[in-house]
Amino acid sequence: MDYEIFNLGDVTLQSGVILPNAFLAYKTYGRLNERKDNVIVYPTAFGDQHVQNEWLIGSGMALDPEKYFIIVPNLLGNGLSSSPSNTAPPFDRTHFPQVTIYDNVSFQHRLVTEQFGIQKIALVVGWSMGGIQAFQWGASYPEMVERIAPFAGIAKPWPHTFVVLDGVKAALLGAVGFDSSQLNRLTSEDMRAVGRVYAGWGLSQAFYREELYRELGFDALEDFVAGVWEHSFMKMDPHNVLAMLDTGQHADISANPTYNGDFEKALSSIKALACIMPGSTDLFCSADDNKYEAKLMPNAVFKPIPSIWGHFAGRGINTADNLFIDDNLKRLLALGTHDK
Repeated sequence: MDYEIFNLGDVTLQSGVILPNAFLAYKTYGRLNERKDNVIVYPTAFGDQHVQNEWLIGSGMALDPEKYFIIVPNLLGNGLSSSPSNTAPPFDRTHFPQVTIYDNVSFQHRLVTEQFGIQKIALVVGWSMGGIQAFQWGASYPEMVERIAPFAGIAKPWPHTFVVLDGVKAALLGAVGFDSSQLNRLTSEDMRAVGRVYAGWGLSQAFYREELYRELGFDALEDFVAGVWEHSFMKMDPHNVLAMLDTGQHADISANPTYNGDFEKALSSIKALACIMPGSTDLFCSADDNKYEAKLMPNAVFKPIPSIWGHFAGRGINTADNLFIDDNLKRLLALGTHDK
């Protein structure tokens, strides 16, 4: 096991449900300095675990473990933190309660304050659903978070984003005839269709038109769809996926007692220096959505990733995209909070 466990105990979720014996799986990189001010929080995205974040961590990079103490908390529902696949009855599989982004960030706040005694965070950064957690950190703890950098992530699921996630969910519901009472019959084999659906959203039209999958070692489109999308999704537990989809569909940084649904107020309350990096061709976390969000934030710069890799411009696969993200993170970290 290359990660640690932070026991949360019995937690009351936003829904009012008490989840017993909840826990966060996390991994740290680097060392916390004496002042405890070299902290970076880097939450995981939908379907990812901490290892998928490691491409952005390394010597000489913005997230340099020789300089920063980097905490990667795993999203609830991802199979390592409390999830349908590892929770005892009566909250196992399809009985797992709804967990929100607000819940996740609240638990992460407990981790950094209770486990490490941290009071200031230099940066919260994340891709996709990790990005919305960065927004939530900035909105929930504006005095604590000095910088945020969401990439290919939005501050709420705009209507089109919601519909895309609903289509992914429908691929699983269709496997049991849309009978919610039969969802516990789902197996990893049923995830094959989910991969097929997501294949059309994760990458842009230009990516497919220019056959960039050949750069990944696939000579034919069918081989790419089966070898990457089917294969990666079939490794996931379908009940975990349903839980994370639910988290994503209801991920609004203003949907909490602090902001009571006032989305513009939530964005304008983020004091952190922010670098918002959408993929320029992202089909469902669109640059236009991020542009609107950035305009409402007092200290945000809008830096689209110029890429035809769609949503996956932030996935750590394409070298040019990786360099763009890393360079902008270095610039952001070089700014003092007095530069607001």
